[in-house]
Amino acid sequence: MTVGMFALNMSYGYFVESRAKRQFTELFGQYVPPELVDQMARNPGKYTMEGRSEELTVLFSDIRGFTSIAEGMEPRELSQLLNEYLTEMSRVIGEHRGTLDKYIGDAIMAFWGAPVGEPRHAAQAVAAAVDMQAALGPLNVRFRARGWPELRIGIGINTGPMRVGDMGSQLRKAYTVLGDAVNLASRLEGLTKQYGVGIIVGEATRQAVGGMVFRELDRVRVKGKDAPVAIYEPVGPEGAVGKPRAEELRLWQQALKAYRAGDWDQAELALFNMQRLYPQIPLYEIYAGRVARLRAHPPAGRWDGVTTFAEK
Repeated sequence: MTVGMFALNMSYGYFVESRAKRQFTELFGQYVPPELVDQMARNPGKYTMEGRSEELTVLFSDIRGFTSIAEGMEPRELSQLLNEYLTEMSRVIGEHRGTLDKYIGDAIMAFWGAPVGEPRHAAQAVAAAVDMQAALGPLNVRFRARGWPELRIGIGINTGPMRVGDMGSQLRKAYTVLGDAVNLASRLEGLTKQYGVGIIVGEATRQAVGGMVFRELDRVRVKGKDAPVAIYEPVGPEGAVGKPRAEELRLWQQALKAYRAGDWDQAELALFNMQRLYPQIPLYEIYAGRVARLRAHPPAGRWDGVTTFAEK
C-alpha cells in the first residue's frame, strides 16, 4: 500500500511538472531559450505574461541596405539568406539569455530582464550585440562562397523603464515591451549609419555596464524627444583594450571637448591628425565635415554641442 501511494505521488508529481513545463514552453518557448523555460517551470508561480512596469534593456538590429540586397537576389535565395542570418543572430541572443521579441522583416527586436529577472540585463545585451557583430564574419564567409552579398548590421541598445507583458488585440497578442526607452533604442539603431559604427548604446545602458570601455560618440536629440542623450560605442572589455587604442580614445576625447566648446580651430586640427592616424575610422571624417560646416555657418544662439536629428 505504501509503495503504491509513493509511486502514485511520484507519478502525479512528474505529471504536474511535465504539464507545467509544457505550459511554459507553449507560452514562452518562442521567446526565451530552453534553459530559461526550464528555470521558469521549476517555480511557475513567479512568472506571468500580465503587463507590468520594469527596468529592462532592449535591442534592435537591422541589415544595412537590405532593400538593395533584396532587389538583387532571387526570392528563394533571399529567403535562404534571411533564414540563415536570423537563425544565427537568434542563437547569439539566446546564448546571452535574451528574450526574442519579434522579427520585423530583416530587423530583430530582443530584450533582457524579463520574463526571468536578471540584474545584469544591460551587460548581457551589450555582450550579445558584440557577439552578433562577430558572428557576421563566419556567416559572410559562407555567403561569399555562394555568390551572395555580405551583410552589415547596425544595433541600437537602450536601458530604462518600460511596460512588458502580453499585449495586442483580441485577435492576436505577443509578449513584448513598450515605452519611450524602447523607442529610443530603435532610434539609436538608425543612428549607427550616421556615425559609421556597428553598435550604439544609450546613456543609461553605458552607466549600467561595468568592465567595458566605451567611446562617447555624441550628445543627440532624436525625433520625438526634447532632452538630449549621450550615445556610446562599446570598444572592448577593460584590460583587453591595448595602449594604442587607449591613446586613440584619449585623443578623440580631446577633439570632442574642443568641438563642444566651439573651438573650431583646435577641433579641426585634432580631427585632421586623427584622420591621418586612423583613416579607417569614419567617425573622425564625419566630425571634420561637421566642423567645416559649422565654421562656414555658425550656429545661431548659444552652441550646446548637441546634434538634433529630425528624422527617425
